[in-house]
Amino acid sequence: MNNEILQVRDVDSGDLAVLRDRAAREGKSLSAYLRDLLHDEATQMTNAEVVARIAEEEPIDVSLDEIRDYIDAERSW
Repeated sequence: MNNEILQVRDVDSGDLAVLRDRAAREGKSLSAYLRDLLHDEATQMTNAEVVARIAEEEPIDVSLDEIRDYIDAERSW
């Protein structure tokens, strides 16, 4: 895995204080805390990405009655 250097400018001092506090509460350095936040953000699909992935799926041909029956069967569990 290649690591890159990222520099962020013009961060609000209040925001930075909150992030430092959160990092400290988790026992992490600010860099480690922000690295984890960036990783979490990068690995989660956005709503647009989810919708695009669904649009690529093959359509499923079911009737409205079949959908209702399925929902009713799951609710009766």
